[in-house]
Amino acid sequence: MKNPKPLLIILSFLIMVACKEDKKNTEPEHNHMEAEKVSTPKKNLSPHTSNMAMVGEAHIHIDYSSPGVRNRIIFGGLLPYNEVWQAGAHMATWLETNKDLMIGGKELKAGKYGFFVIPNKEEWTVIFNSNWDQHGKDEYDEKDDILRFSTTPRISENSQEHLEYTVNKTSDTSGTIKMSWEKVTIEFPFEVK
Repeated sequence: MKNPKPLLIILSFLIMVACKEDKKNTEPEHNHMEAEKVSTPKKNLSPHTSNMAMVGEAHIHIDYSSPGVRNRIIFGGLLPYNEVWQAGAHMATWLETNKDLMIGGKELKAGKYGFFVIPNKEEWTVIFNSNWDQHGKDEYDEKDDILRFSTTPRISENSQEHLEYTVNKTSDTSGTIKMSWEKVTIEFPFEVK
């Protein structure tokens, strides 16, 4: 063999090509369309939120998911009248108080409660239920109701896009709890015991 260099160069080249081909076959394929889908987070249409306030020594906390109207008829449409609603989206809305409260002429002991309503055109039923940790109203049972009372809804010309709760202090021992969504607001007073 006169000059083995050209043969060694060709052999080296073939080995390199074979190694590159082998590496290509072991690497997972990259799909640009899937990468775009993964990197674009989906917008939450009913964001989780809360509202709280101190009224005297009472700490009142409301926790809920806030759905949007999104051009829908809500009360008497999406949410039928005279049926229990979890007063939010996803998990049931809950209220927690560290002090006993008087609401609707009845005592609500310090604790954590599921907050439900039964909407109607003329009158709403407000419900505090001992089962606060449930998905929607799936496990709602009237026998677990701790307190029920009625309130009159206010109808507005303006629409509230996202469900909103507020706890307002009116004095050192009293306040109001308000829920607004679409064109409806319910509000009721409470006293700290």
